[in-house]
Amino acid sequence: MTPFDSFKNPDLCRALLGKLEAALDKPMRFMEVCGTHTVAIFHSGLHSLLPSQLVHLTGPGCPVCVTHESEVAAFIELAGKDGVIVATFGDLMKVPGPGGANLKKAQAEGARVEVVYSPFDALALARDNPASKVVFLGVGFETTAPAVAATVKIAREQKLDNFLLLSFHKLVPPALRALLADPFMSIEAFLLPGHVSAIIGLAAYKFIEDYHVPAVIAGFEPVDILTSLLLMVEQRKKGEAKVVNGYPRVVPDAGNPKALATMYEVFKTSDALWRGIGAIPDSGLVLADAYAQCDAFKVLDITLKESKPLPGCRCGDVLKGILKPNECPLYKKVCTPANPVGPCMVSTEGSCAAYYKYQL
Repeated sequence: MTPFDSFKNPDLCRALLGKLEAALDKPMRFMEVCGTHTVAIFHSGLHSLLPSQLVHLTGPGCPVCVTHESEVAAFIELAGKDGVIVATFGDLMKVPGPGGANLKKAQAEGARVEVVYSPFDALALARDNPASKVVFLGVGFETTAPAVAATVKIAREQKLDNFLLLSFHKLVPPALRALLADPFMSIEAFLLPGHVSAIIGLAAYKFIEDYHVPAVIAGFEPVDILTSLLLMVEQRKKGEAKVVNGYPRVVPDAGNPKALATMYEVFKTSDALWRGIGAIPDSGLVLADAYAQCDAFKVLDITLKESKPLPGCRCGDVLKGILKPNECPLYKKVCTPANPVGPCMVSTEGSCAAYYKYQL
């Protein structure tokens, strides 16, 4: 038995569930904004054990899922360029673009698309293929952006002029602000992401308190999640709305200053497009001017073109917590992991994929 087994202790989980049930005096809608939380809640069985008055909404916490239609179109356009090798994480391969195109199909048709397991693998590709432009697709939140920033710095230091980055990195706090400012949303509490918070810390979320919404940074084990939910419910019962760190063994209140310094040396903020939400000010990361030689947008003259949403796909509404995946008319009928219509069914962290895997 390891010390971490206590975070899965069934007796402790039962006790926390009992406290939750006792503390709930009226329904409460909470949203998690982390794909790992999505999977953890289903995998652990918590989704079926939570009190009926505690309504679970999945939010824009899956980086693949929130990648906008026009960004996916840019990936596919890039793969079609001569002399370009696209380096990407595997979960982007099957994300549908215009007309059902995706990187997997582009690869089958002759495009050079290589699946990598870290951005540093893309550096190796650049060294091994000096006659080609190797473009890494930068998708993800604050969790992955510092490592990508470090990779860009190494590329410049090693004079790997054929290594480029197409950055569609996104920032979580501006998306939460956009959701809270939407008059049609009814989010009463946030389960905040543990991985992102380990980088950005507590202060980045303080604005949530202005909306009188409790928010708790949570870990990923059942006891972590239940403890954080209980903190939310007890805050609401007391009439409080604070941002609380419920994952202190991993998340320092100040975050990771070194990672943030690296991230903001290489990147600067910009407006960004989010699937289902649209443009959110200062919610994206693009390369700073000092690293323009690594910017695929500038070097390869890539621009985002208007791209229509996938017909019938309600992934955007799922990401905003407006409907549950099994309420989409395409769910399990024409949209399955083997034949995904939208990105929420593609990514292992997608809400639709989680619903499908656990047969909801």
